[in-house]
Amino acid sequence: MRTVGTLEAKTHLSELLDAVEGGEEVIITRHGKAVARLHAVAVPPVASELKTSGIPLLPGETIREFIHAGHKY
Repeated sequence: MRTVGTLEAKTHLSELLDAVEGGEEVIITRHGKAVARLHAVAVPPVASELKTSGIPLLPGETIREFIHAGHKY
């Protein structure tokens, strides 16, 4: 985990985002106190990944229905 101040975060935001994309976590501090955490966002699989992942779909079931089946509204 990497810790940077607000000025460094502002100056090197693109580099920090690259690091986060690579799996690193970054803590941003203000006056020595942690105020924010940058971490990668979990991206849901795209339809093509579901098709090749071996996840069985029922006959007539769409990928959208499969994705929404686990949602609790």
